[in-house]
Amino acid sequence: MTNRFTFDRRHLIAGAAVLTAAAATRPLRAQERPMIDAATALIVVDVQNDFCPGGSLAVAKGDEVVAVINALGPRFSNIVLTQDWHPAGHSSFASSHPGKKPFELIQMPYGPQVLWPDHCIQGTKGAEFRADLNLPTAQTIIRKGYRLQIDSYSGFIEADRKTPTGLGGYLKERGVTRAVVVGLATDFCVNWTAQDAAKAGLQTLVVEEACRAIDLNGSLDKAWADMAALGVKRVKVGELPG
Repeated sequence: MTNRFTFDRRHLIAGAAVLTAAAATRPLRAQERPMIDAATALIVVDVQNDFCPGGSLAVAKGDEVVAVINALGPRFSNIVLTQDWHPAGHSSFASSHPGKKPFELIQMPYGPQVLWPDHCIQGTKGAEFRADLNLPTAQTIIRKGYRLQIDSYSGFIEADRKTPTGLGGYLKERGVTRAVVVGLATDFCVNWTAQDAAKAGLQTLVVEEACRAIDLNGSLDKAWADMAALGVKRVKVGELPG
């Protein structure tokens, strides 16, 4: 990744949201500690080879989330994996736009679009989940970004902010009211997924140690603030029930 990249999808929030973000980072009191029960889902975002070291769009130390997520898995009866699943020649790839380079920003019909290196192409090794990700009780995989002309960061709604992935309906039918979000990257796909979970009415938590960030031009601080403004709680592993 490079500093040429400027993330401009969401406006900075002002004073009140900053205070909300500060409150969200304090340790949880005993009575605030979340439950992990049949109404709770662990949403594991994009733990795929291309987003880990050696991949074409690697997040620094992205592989470190695997052991943490593996340890969390047995605590949950509902586990969902999201998987970036692009067709070759996807419109978000710089290679699909002659003269453009990765991390440049262009306008798409749905708004600003960062151009990425080719990544997570359907059927390739890069699109596969990490081989050491061990979640044998996961019930479903939500694939996103498979529409040629629309990118997708969130596990709930694609980047046009109109096209649902089906995750919201799935969780509703399963009676899920609480989401614990982990994966890659904190300031992009985890952030968008957590925000959309909160907008869907779910009590939403993001486990800090189970995520890694890109953090360009303040994107990580902004992501935490944006999530906190919607009531998303930032928690440590030790604040979850054993």
